[in-house]
Amino acid sequence: MRSSRWHALGNSYLLLEDAELTPERVRELVGDADGILEVRVTGRDTADVTIWNPDGSQAELSGNGTRIAARWLAERNGVSRVQLAVGPRVVEARMLDDGRVETDLGEVEVYERERVAGLEVTPVSVGNPHAVVEGDPDDLPLIGPLLETHLRFPQRTNVQVARLDAPGEITARVWERGVGETTASGTSAVAVTAALGQNLAAVRFPGGVLEVRFDGSRALVVGPAERRE
Repeated sequence: MRSSRWHALGNSYLLLEDAELTPERVRELVGDADGILEVRVTGRDTADVTIWNPDGSQAELSGNGTRIAARWLAERNGVSRVQLAVGPRVVEARMLDDGRVETDLGEVEVYERERVAGLEVTPVSVGNPHAVVEGDPDDLPLIGPLLETHLRFPQRTNVQVARLDAPGEITARVWERGVGETTASGTSAVAVTAALGQNLAAVRFPGGVLEVRFDGSRALVVGPAERRE
């Protein structure tokens, strides 16, 4: 089992190749990382990826984790485009000349705004569940844990508090299901962009900026993925 440590805007992952993980083993290995990427290479430019949260649960999708796995596979095999099977989705990624990675995360669904725990919430699916609250991002420490485990979301949910600063400019903080607050999130960037009615946006998290654009109902995200020494 080979391993390396990566981060995407401070969102850190331990990447393991050819591991046979269990929830118990994940909790033993994860350390201070935000999750583990279990990668099985299936071809020169293809791989299967399983995304584990620190508590031993699995995530259906992670924008940052997928981008990291894409960069790792591209560097490993000297290719500029890769395809990753993550749960039921196949994510296509290409390496950009400026060192960033563009990922096509697929279809996004935005649902009707509803009232949950006294808050106006927009549910969004990016292959994984999100609950977006438009407001002051500094309120996340209260709102995040409240909504993550609310009965409205029996499988729990990722939570974002986001503010539209100007057309195409969003500030957000994110509470990840099974993790807690993280410095950035790729699928969260997509969720807040969609919930706030933007087709093209720069989403600023505490860890930095991710760029999101929609091609119809498909979301593409551009951001960095870097190996930790």
